[in-house]
Amino acid sequence: MGGAELSAAASGAGAGGAVVPPAGPGRNLVRDHARAERRRRLQAIGLVAPLFLFLLFSFVGPIADMLRRSVYDMDLAGVWPRTAAAMHAWDGNGLPPDSAFAALGADIRASAEAGRVAVAAQRLNYPISGGRSLVMNMARRVEADDFKPPADWRAAFLDADPAWGSAETWSAIRRASGPVTDYFLLNALDLHKDAAGHISRAPDGIFLSILWRTFSISGVVTLFALLLGYPLAYVMTHSSGRVAAVLTLFVLLPFWTSLLVRTAAWIVLLQDQGIINKALMAIGLIDHPVRLMFNRVGVVIAMVHVLLPFMVLPLAAVMRGIRPETVRAARSLGAHPWTAFRRIYVPQTMPGVGAGVLLVFISAIGYYITPALVGGADDQMLSYFIAFYTNETVNWGLAAALAVVLLAATAVLAAIYARVVASRGGLVT
Repeated sequence: MGGAELSAAASGAGAGGAVVPPAGPGRNLVRDHARAERRRRLQAIGLVAPLFLFLLFSFVGPIADMLRRSVYDMDLAGVWPRTAAAMHAWDGNGLPPDSAFAALGADIRASAEAGRVAVAAQRLNYPISGGRSLVMNMARRVEADDFKPPADWRAAFLDADPAWGSAETWSAIRRASGPVTDYFLLNALDLHKDAAGHISRAPDGIFLSILWRTFSISGVVTLFALLLGYPLAYVMTHSSGRVAAVLTLFVLLPFWTSLLVRTAAWIVLLQDQGIINKALMAIGLIDHPVRLMFNRVGVVIAMVHVLLPFMVLPLAAVMRGIRPETVRAARSLGAHPWTAFRRIYVPQTMPGVGAGVLLVFISAIGYYITPALVGGADDQMLSYFIAFYTNETVNWGLAAALAVVLLAATAVLAAIYARVVASRGGLVT
């Protein structure tokens, strides 16, 4: 090694053998490169930042707030702060002390004067049958002009209604005192807690049956979408360019039409005097109109039509990547055409089948408009009840808990699909 090389090596090494940037023009090049790299990263962050903020405020934020509302409960504590504090100090055995009755009486009077007693009454009406009437009747008593605070609030409450002496009533008040509650999630799973805190099956629970109905309708819709979408995708990918373009246009056409308009069109087609019934009667298949509206048949037909593109497009994308030589090779080796199709072609389309099934099923379990307009009372899915508790009864806690159940089911399905894909060697979807 020459003297120039030794001096360059010496200048490029510091204490402990660490390499340092060379002096002179070399150091400027390293600094300029680092500055350019930082500028490139900042530009990339600037390009991605609007999308990130959009997802944060329109997707992540609402879901996080939904999760919070399913377990966060401050409706009663915000109106009755003294009662909530007394409930937190109470051990839950028997009836609370006289101080808790006094705190509740003072809170009911203060909230009645402030016009907020209905908030607490509505919250107690969820776990207690007639809870709203129980609170409002007491509020009218303490709000009267001639009312004087009694020396014994316990006796005053029991005189107003014997239900104030029930352990179930005070247990419900204690569980509603927040800030964290499991009432809504348990209710969404048809469970409830008794006065002793034991969890048991609610005798009048309906949400598990609604969840099963949601899954069953979604499963039937997914099955019919697969049965119709698979041959359609096959014809699209194996036809001439013009035919394939026309079929692709027909598949994409529903995306250009409002979901409400498509559902309204099915109402016109499926009604008793609609085109379908008239056509069936004209060709002699039926003698009188068949009921196709406000039942499960109409819901399935309309949902399959709306969701069929989500099955066809993934299938067509995968089918276009399958080399036709594989099937021809199997047939040249003596395989029957059906055998070659079933054992060579179909397995290669499984990634598209999996992606289409997942898209259709997950989209179907969250459907609201189509079942609400085309289906009957026994055909409403879980999303209908989420909207009902959000808009009609303003029970946001229960609506959020039902949404959490639906979100959990969707996450489980996605995890199962990811596991199946991984076990098959990372199939591309």
